[in-house]
Amino acid sequence: MTIIIDANGATLGRLSTSTAKRLLGGEEIAIVNSENAIISGKKSSIKNRYKQKREVGTYRKGPFFPRMPDMIVKRTIRGMIPYQTPHGREAFKRLKCYIGVPKEFEGKKFEIIEEAKKQPIDYITIKELSKSLGVQV
Repeated sequence: MTIIIDANGATLGRLSTSTAKRLLGGEEIAIVNSENAIISGKKSSIKNRYKQKREVGTYRKGPFFPRMPDMIVKRTIRGMIPYQTPHGREAFKRLKCYIGVPKEFEGKKFEIIEEAKKQPIDYITIKELSKSLGVQV
């Protein structure tokens, strides 16, 4: 059975750590509303950091860093699991991230991770970050 987590207003790092632990434990997880997750800190410094991550490497060899909000969340979680090992790769395959709520999950109960609900003073949503990286969401 798939566990559905609502990322609306959740801090990205806290959401990612708890999700990564559960994935390594064998659970299957879907994250909805991933564009509404937040990153705490000053907007300008966060935008600059993510722009630098996109500019590293070459267009052929990588490393490739995503611009879409659901893929940014997925890549953040990937950094918190041992992705290069078979156990970590299997855990990563059990993760799905969505922009908004897909039709298959409408009307179902969403889980909210309480420790990820901290509201910082300075923050940027992943939707705003994606727009600054050049995506029309």
